[in-house]
Amino acid sequence: MRVIGGELRSRRIKSVRGLDVRPTPDRLREALFNVLAPRIAGTIFLDCYAGSGSVGIEALSRGAARAIFVERNRAALEVLRENLRSLGLEDRAIVARALGTEHSADIAFIDPPYAFEGEYRSALEIISATRCELAIAQHTTRFTPAEVYGVLKKKRILRQGDNCLSFFERSAT
Repeated sequence: MRVIGGELRSRRIKSVRGLDVRPTPDRLREALFNVLAPRIAGTIFLDCYAGSGSVGIEALSRGAARAIFVERNRAALEVLRENLRSLGLEDRAIVARALGTEHSADIAFIDPPYAFEGEYRSALEIISATRCELAIAQHTTRFTPAEVYGVLKKKRILRQGDNCLSFFERSAT
């Protein structure tokens, strides 16, 4: 796996072995950051269910000021920390084992294991209670997230193969 664009373009990222963690495909990551390009510079980016950290690392490579990585899986945490260290990103990253309202970001990306559909609701409700302006949920085409989570309202769906990205923006209250 490689960083697709930005200052770290073409640098290698280690991935997590096994089926517990599912990396975001390169083409989907590229499509995501093509959409985010005008908004990413200087932001705080949350990569929730981060796995190896490929999405948050891509955000940092493309100009995000900081990234918060949330991951519970021990093996994934080791790989994530190794990736941050090898790319020299440790000073721009926070690594946490659980998502909470203290992890406030401008843009949030969530990609829980597809088998745990309830995680979408939990994570998006927590993110809604922060200052986050845009949350993106990666999910299978067979799952449809709700239209609204707290103050976050679904504005766009990007489909690619069996994957979807649902974009939620903060609505005026």
